[in-house]
Amino acid sequence: MQIKFLLALVLILTLLSPVVFAQSPNGGSQSSSSGAGQTDQGTGQGQQVQTEQNTSNQGAFQNLTVQTQTKLRTRARNVTELREMIQERQQEMNQEMLNLTQHQQNIYQNQNRVRLAVHAFLAMENLTGGIGQNVSQIAREFNNSIQATIRAEERIQVRNMLVKFFMGGDQESAGEIEQEVNRNQLRIQSLEQLRDQCNCTTEVRVMIQEQIQNMQLEQTRLQELSQNEIQNRGLFGWMFGWMKK
Repeated sequence: MQIKFLLALVLILTLLSPVVFAQSPNGGSQSSSSGAGQTDQGTGQGQQVQTEQNTSNQGAFQNLTVQTQTKLRTRARNVTELREMIQERQQEMNQEMLNLTQHQQNIYQNQNRVRLAVHAFLAMENLTGGIGQNVSQIAREFNNSIQATIRAEERIQVRNMLVKFFMGGDQESAGEIEQEVNRNQLRIQSLEQLRDQCNCTTEVRVMIQEQIQNMQLEQTRLQELSQNEIQNRGLFGWMFGWMKK
């Protein structure tokens, strides 16, 4: 055990040494007083830029949340209007993507499937007979879940690569996503039961099934994302596991 520990310690120090003794752009070591000053100044500027970017990202997210809440109040009067409303919302979400950063676009591109399904379920409330209010309630719960999983996925995406290499994945955010997925699976089961009870036209029933499938696809993706993040133990986790053997 002691030999394994010493070997692991040597390997860790070897991997960390290029970071600790990195050279500054002018060829000097950053351990000098001048290099330290430049590093502190660069760190301060970097933190300021990161803070401004986080503020901008939060503003964009809050703006999308407000827009989503506004759209949830609209109801379709017939199937033709419902299809038009779904198509219009799809175009609006595509336009919203233009104001997001690249990693946010990647997140929303996937989660927009559920956002659109939520919009569709709420819009069809008056077309689904006696189950309309129950479907709308589940859709609102999904809407809250989307906001939670988007924030958790964004934290995973922006996690520092060096931290991820040594410490592994963001276990907390992955756990939050996993909890939401488990809740959403129960919501999907409820939607499937309501679909079977729906006193509605075949066309509306088919549209319900389409939205359920979109929701299920996204839950599968989120589940895989969560599991990959949890299983990423990083270098330290791998070494500790190796030493215990």
